[in-house]
Amino acid sequence: MTDLLIKLIPVFPLLAAIVNGLAGRKYSHEIAHRLAWGSVGLSFLCTLGVFIDVLRSGTAHEVIAYQWIFGGDLTINLAYLVDPLTCIMLLVVTGVGLLIHVYSVGYMHGEAGFTRFFTYMNLFMVSMLLLVMGNNYVVLFIGWEGVGLCSYLLIGYYYDKVSAAKAASKAFVVNRIGDAGFLLAIFLIFINFKTLDYTKVFAQVGQLSPDMATAIALCLLVGAIGKSAQLPLYTWLPDAMEGPTPVSALIHAATMVTAGVYMIVRNHAIFDMSPTAMFWVGTIGGITALFAATIGLVQTDIKRVLAYSTVSQLGYMFLGCGIGAYSAAVFHLMTHAFFKALLFLSAGSVIHALSGEQDIRKMGGLSTKIPWTYRLFLIGTVAIAGIPPLAGFWSKDEILAHAFTHEHYVLYGMAAIGALLTSFYMFRLTYLTFYGTSRMDHHTEEHVHESPMVMVGPLMALGVLSVFGGFLGFPPEHGWLHQFLAPVAGMGGEHEASTGLVLTLMMIATGIALLGWGVAHYFYSVNLSAPERLSAKFQAVYTTLLNKYYVDEFYDLVWVEPTKKLGQLLDWFDRTVIDGLVRGVAQMAELGAAGSTWREKYMVYAGLNVIGYGNHLIARQWRQLQSGLVHHYAAIIVAGLFLLAVITQLIMQR
Repeated sequence: MTDLLIKLIPVFPLLAAIVNGLAGRKYSHEIAHRLAWGSVGLSFLCTLGVFIDVLRSGTAHEVIAYQWIFGGDLTINLAYLVDPLTCIMLLVVTGVGLLIHVYSVGYMHGEAGFTRFFTYMNLFMVSMLLLVMGNNYVVLFIGWEGVGLCSYLLIGYYYDKVSAAKAASKAFVVNRIGDAGFLLAIFLIFINFKTLDYTKVFAQVGQLSPDMATAIALCLLVGAIGKSAQLPLYTWLPDAMEGPTPVSALIHAATMVTAGVYMIVRNHAIFDMSPTAMFWVGTIGGITALFAATIGLVQTDIKRVLAYSTVSQLGYMFLGCGIGAYSAAVFHLMTHAFFKALLFLSAGSVIHALSGEQDIRKMGGLSTKIPWTYRLFLIGTVAIAGIPPLAGFWSKDEILAHAFTHEHYVLYGMAAIGALLTSFYMFRLTYLTFYGTSRMDHHTEEHVHESPMVMVGPLMALGVLSVFGGFLGFPPEHGWLHQFLAPVAGMGGEHEASTGLVLTLMMIATGIALLGWGVAHYFYSVNLSAPERLSAKFQAVYTTLLNKYYVDEFYDLVWVEPTKKLGQLLDWFDRTVIDGLVRGVAQMAELGAAGSTWREKYMVYAGLNVIGYGNHLIARQWRQLQSGLVHHYAAIIVAGLFLLAVITQLIMQR
């Protein structure tokens, strides 16, 4: 029974995506959204059944859904591995995903592309489920690329908007850089182990030389950096806020961006063999956590503040992985999914109430106008700031404490400063949005209204999880969650800290969070002129932070523009040299016919015309395939891959 439930988990959203994608225009939006969120709900119920079985039996399940590719040393199955790590990821993906799907019904109401939106959302769910359920690197990579494609489609949902189209393309291209490293890691794994199945690879991992383990781990890290938006490949994530708010909550807060963290934890046996790789994982995480937090201090778009917060919080997860606190990293991944989805969806409720306004400088005084949204946003703010007893405190404090007790003092310092800045900019966001006097224009203020229950209901559920979800990891490093993950991720550390030290570190973490809140309260509630005076005094620093350290401009100067010029050069070479050679051949034929009889000339010209007309007909037919739409090309590629797989299997069977 459990094996059947495992197979059904990705099937339901896949069927919904196919039906809505092919026939969605033929029936009402009511049917389309019920099919979309209902399919995710069924996947969630199947996940609960599988989770209960794994919890009761304590054993992992490997299920082969389809024997795919086999020949020589290579055998690849469409197969699933469901162990404690998979269960936690499945609960997050399907549980939070279900709430976001339901919320989207209200948020996307009236959109022209309503059915298209839910088709893309279901496709994303299928890809993410394959990513976390696969028992081998090929299935993982299919899901990995699938979420990248769906991210492109959802970020560019408003494809007629130039900024959205550019943001989608940017996300797609930047992720390709990381994916190249991931592919290299897969090739190296197969070369060394002659298999791509997790269980077989991890059973033989001790045979790797230290240098090869480092090479594989660093290539995996490159893939994780791209997908989880860490330095230096983080720039796509803030721009991805061009997509609808539910997309930001699902893909860029709760699920897709955590894929890199999941991949590192899943492959921790390889990373543990390379101190060099572990150093870089922790260092990149610590620097990113601090770097992104500084940018969030001065941003004025409500969703971009949350976007840089996401980059920063992902840095904490990487830091946890880098110091060997894998369970703590997964713990923070889970709690972050709760409170960051809550914050994004609450921000969407604010945007919905203000008819699309996202600039926090044009808000204020909303606490009494949209009270439910205000209370739930405040819960998310307190949780992410790390104030006890909400969820963010337990998971973030555990990473900080692990860094200190295991003598990673520099990383601890960076993380602690990042936590202080996080508390400050999140309460800054709360004060500017919900407190003080209104800065809205008269027309907008007249139409402010609370969101419908279909949007507020999921916020309440996420609010409850943000308050109580942290207790799944209590007491620190020995809670239920750590015990459950121990067979996959270990218990995290080679020595125990004294109770006194743990309590002291918890008090310090709480003090840091309260200090950030206090400073924000002073600046944005007590002395309202202080931020303006401070920004004027440190104008250069303020401008640099407001412009995000000019990283995008630097990348444009060093990479983007030179690449464009190279493309223009190659285009000139193609038109001038290659096409010139082709025209030259035709002209030579004409010159050769010039001295012939009229009959020979006629035959040459007739032959050239027949060939030219035939090429024209062929080109006209093939041109119809070149629609210019990336999802059309992706569909053709996927169809070709499946056709190639079927042909290969038939040949192998013969």
